[in-house]
Amino acid sequence: MIETWETTRLAELDIAHMLHPLTNLHQHRKSGPLVLARGERARLWDTDGKEYLDGFAGLWNVNVGYGRRELADVAREQMTRLAFSPTFFGLATPPAIELAARLAELLPAPLNHFNFTSGGAESNETAIKFARYYWSVGGRPEKVKVISRQMGYHGIAMGALAATGIPAYWQHFGPRVPGFVHVSAPYDYRNNPGLSEDEFVARLVQELEETIAREGADSIAAFIGEPIQGAGGVVVPPEGYWRAIAPVLKRHEILLIADEVITGFGRTGWMFGMEGYGFVPDIVSLAKGITSGYVPLGAVGVSDAIFERLAEPDQLFMHGFTYSGHPVACAVALRNIAMIEEEDLPANAKARGDQLLTGLRRLLDHEHVGNVRGRGLMALVEVVADKETKAKYDPSLNIGGKLTAATRGRGLIVRCSNDGIAMSPPLVISEQEVDELLTIIEEAIREVCA
Repeated sequence: MIETWETTRLAELDIAHMLHPLTNLHQHRKSGPLVLARGERARLWDTDGKEYLDGFAGLWNVNVGYGRRELADVAREQMTRLAFSPTFFGLATPPAIELAARLAELLPAPLNHFNFTSGGAESNETAIKFARYYWSVGGRPEKVKVISRQMGYHGIAMGALAATGIPAYWQHFGPRVPGFVHVSAPYDYRNNPGLSEDEFVARLVQELEETIAREGADSIAAFIGEPIQGAGGVVVPPEGYWRAIAPVLKRHEILLIADEVITGFGRTGWMFGMEGYGFVPDIVSLAKGITSGYVPLGAVGVSDAIFERLAEPDQLFMHGFTYSGHPVACAVALRNIAMIEEEDLPANAKARGDQLLTGLRRLLDHEHVGNVRGRGLMALVEVVADKETKAKYDPSLNIGGKLTAATRGRGLIVRCSNDGIAMSPPLVISEQEVDELLTIIEEAIREVCA
């Protein structure tokens, strides 16, 4: 079936009526949208028929790739049977129950109890509320503060926004929710003053200890962190980082929330990022790859001990969203997870990720490439104005915009900013497609950062 689209008309309607997130609205009124109409595995086509390699998996989330009819068939079947039921008031549906049980099988013990949301920000908002509820029900309502990290991204709902450690997200949105404290990111390129890996980890642990002492452990409910920081710049921690951080939190009776919104469901080369770093959190936030973006869904898992505490009061548990445990989304998630396992996509993410990182490291000979980092199928090339001083480019040069134009013009969609290029392709990407991605990235950097 050949579809024809009136691209000019669609662009005019977009400019007239759509308000785009994470977009320069001032510039967008002049340039208009790139209108995408079709996808297949790691490929996309716009309304003019131009083909693109999706180097960002939509928004870190289209893990199984586009056009997977198995997921469409599952959604259609569930919509026909039962399109919606809430999970409020003790109601449930088979897909929601089965998905909770499947997640309990996948995640390490004692993460056995799951609440569903519509996405990552709702999941992190929920995780933070659960941590506070846990302490309050346990007779310690003063434990409300949350420690997060600079460069961390946890969403844009008001609580999640306060946890997010990227100042650009805070501007013009008024006062942030109080009770959030930020510590340094495990960002070796800029935060490590020349220490060994072990010394760098020890320094980060010391900062955490000092922060806890300053704020008071009796006032802190939780620490939230991504196993690998994503939107803030693909910050890959030292190998021993999480194994050093987790015992500090346990000793001070501070819950650990793992934000696996991006790193979950195969992206890092493991099913979950926590597996690669050898730690088990008290609470885990999930979204994105849980359905590969085919239907909005998120989840929050809690340990047995936390669930027992949440269930102690003989009263209504006053938290939930209309679409918590949406049966269509849960049905799609179950099939999506099965596909990730059947096709061993975490293994492909590791193999293609190693290929990607090896290729990107060849760019380190460029005078304006300061750092290359990543793990699995998430990577970033950091560009700098001066390699010796690590000075960033002047924002007025619009390096991010120029890199976007250079990559899209060559048929590649990635996330570009003044700091460089972030990549996160579908986990089904092939060896040949990674080579294609590498060629375009190199050409774009050599063109823009000449």
